Amino acid sequence: MTTVQDPEDLTARARIRDAAIRHIGEHGFERATIRGIAESAGVSLGLVRHHFGSKQALREACDEHLMKMVRRLHDEAATGLSAGFSPVAVMGPYRAYLARALTEGGASPLFDEMTGIGERWLAAADRERGEAPDVPARARAAVMAAMALSVPVLYPHVARAMGADLSTPEGERLLMRTLIEIYSRPVLTPEAAAEARAALG
Repeated sequence: MTTVQDPEDLTARARIRDAAIRHIGEHGFERATIRGIAESAGVSLGLVRHHFGSKQALREACDEHLMKMVRRLHDEAATGLSAGFSPVAVMGPYRAYLARALTEGGASPLFDEMTGIGERWLAAADRERGEAPDVPARARAAVMAAMALSVPVLYPHVARAMGADLSTPEGERLLMRTLIEIYSRPVLTPEAAAEARAALG
């Protein structure tokens, strides 16, 4: 699966942003410094401040970049594989940043973007169903977003358990086939689901 190159990625601003993603992924947002990011990017401290102004603004730019990647890959998947998109393909180079951001309470815009994508997808699917779901699309989409983001965050564990390098085309294909299998075959029968709902009261 390929993605379109963003023109901004050729600029000094993009190099600084990418350095911030690496630096924050390694040190966490609180311990990350503008100076450390500038050194990692090979630019002056003043240039970082000129482009972003503050560390918070730089983090927001990092989150926005990841959101753009998610939107782009989702748009590509919508024209081909309607079952969804590969979180490993999008987030592979940014796993450390993503893990840090999510566990430290950041990356809210990214999570909300993925939830919104899932909500729209589920709302369309719900219209094709014969019966109305018991749980709103928004709630289901939030859990789906958490599950999707857990793959890149828990990448070493997932890859080890699956016995595959998910960064390779073969590994990514296995992951996508696994996701399709999970989403296409319910774990519970309608009868078992009804019993579970009844037990919840």
